[in-house]
Amino acid sequence: MDETSEQAAPNPRDPETALPLLRTLTLPSDANLNGGVFGGWIMAELDKAAGLLGMRRAQGPCTTVAVENLRFVAALRVGEEFSVYGEVESVGRSSMRLRLEGFAAAPTGGGRRSVVEALFVSVALDLAGRPKTLP
Repeated sequence: MDETSEQAAPNPRDPETALPLLRTLTLPSDANLNGGVFGGWIMAELDKAAGLLGMRRAQGPCTTVAVENLRFVAALRVGEEFSVYGEVESVGRSSMRLRLEGFAAAPTGGGRRSVVEALFVSVALDLAGRPKTLP
C-alpha cells in the first residue's frame, strides 16, 4: 500500500480489518439440547463485545438499548473457538449502531466460518447513568 491510498474501513465480515473484540472457547456447559452452543450464550457474548466496542467509542460507560438484528447463520459447536469482530456502523448524538459478527474455528487453528451476525444499539452514559453526548 502506498502512502496516498486510504485504509479500508473496518468490516466485521473481514477479520483482517475489523476490530477483534472477544475470543473464547465453547464448553460443554454452553450446550443446548441438540449438542450445539445455546443461542442465549452466544447473545451474551455478543453483548459483551458490543459493550467493549461501545466503551471504546464513547470513551466511557455505555449500555445496550436494542438489538436491531440478530441472525444465526450456522451452528456453533461445543469445543470450538468463538471470536467476535465488530465496527461502529453509525453514530448519533448519544447512541451508536455496532455491527458485530461471530466466527467459529477449531482451537488448533485452521479456517474460520461465520456463525452469527448482529446489529446492536448502545448509548453512551455519564457518571450518573444518564445518556451523554458522544465525543
